[in-house]
Amino acid sequence: MLQTSPAHKDALMITPGPLQYIEDMAGLNTMMDYLCTEPLIAFDLEADSMFHFKEKVCLIQIATRTACFIVDPLPIPDMSPLSRVLSDETITKIFHGADYDVRSLYRDYGIIIHNLFDTELASRFMGLPETGLDAVLKKRFNLSLEKKYQKKDWSQRPLPREMIDYAAKDVHYLIPLYEALQQELKELDRLDWVLEECRDLTCVRSQPANERPLFLKVKGSGHLERRELAVLEALLEFRLSLAEQKDRPLFKVIGNASLLTISQAKPQSMSELSNIRALSEKQIHMYGHAMIHIVQTALNIPDNLLPKYPYTRQPRTPSDVTDKFNKLKTWREQKAKDLCMDPGVLINNATLKLIAELNIKKLHELNEMPPLKNWQQNELWPEIFALVAHPETKNG
Repeated sequence: MLQTSPAHKDALMITPGPLQYIEDMAGLNTMMDYLCTEPLIAFDLEADSMFHFKEKVCLIQIATRTACFIVDPLPIPDMSPLSRVLSDETITKIFHGADYDVRSLYRDYGIIIHNLFDTELASRFMGLPETGLDAVLKKRFNLSLEKKYQKKDWSQRPLPREMIDYAAKDVHYLIPLYEALQQELKELDRLDWVLEECRDLTCVRSQPANERPLFLKVKGSGHLERRELAVLEALLEFRLSLAEQKDRPLFKVIGNASLLTISQAKPQSMSELSNIRALSEKQIHMYGHAMIHIVQTALNIPDNLLPKYPYTRQPRTPSDVTDKFNKLKTWREQKAKDLCMDPGVLINNATLKLIAELNIKKLHELNEMPPLKNWQQNELWPEIFALVAHPETKNG
């Protein structure tokens, strides 16, 4: 469906000029004065979640039709001037895979984005099976992006020139990509679908880090007994303290699988800890005695104070709801095939299940209910209603 047209090739000839590196307030404010005059601006960012305890934005890449900026936020004391553009509803901000960027900019600077267009999300609505930027640019423009710096530490300074050039390329082609996608979405009458999804995307926020109990974020903890959960929670607190002291990500201190194994084995001596092979020799040498003490302390917690995993028992689904849900899924598969879209992009299982559970008798009854987006109500609801309405009110 996505083909490279001559017009698209011409658009690629409009490339940003030399990189401008911004690392102080004066440069940031001068850049913002210029950006406020531009109708289309491409954005991306790099962070350091793979290398530090508390992740942060380390680099912001910005491109217009004729200029490209690399903003280093680490030495800049106040990044709030960015909001002049990012919150301006008259300027289109183009991202590719904006979810992480939206969360990060709000988390670090309190910046809220308006008038965002996500080319990754748009690519999904165009039916592309692979929507990573490198795959999209390869298919559409026959361009290949180098990804060897993708997992590097972006907090290091000074940044090598090769990493700066690499980062800049992620925004070089977003404006022509946006223009091509926008035109094709218009032709398919799907532009409003994507714009609504993009508006919703601007509201995503990161969850608070390290909420208690910590074991709720450890896969497999729901299978542990209460005593084992107590050991695990104590070990997770210990790892959290270590990670903060070392300024390292949790997984680079001790992995979840290791802590689960220790929680189940509950070793009470160094030899027992060594025998379960949950830790490397270096980890045993560094943390072994402390972890044995943690296990022993947790084993002495009174039974009535042991943590309990908050299981939620799902009610039995009535057979008529199951029948409607299966009918809706079958319809969705065919509808998505007709539209050349992924079924989950068209409408997800959670929404279908909620609709199946509702006792809808009239065509308008979903208008004030939350399951469907506006575009889904307009495009899909009449067909859904025909499947789920009671036979006696099917035409009501």
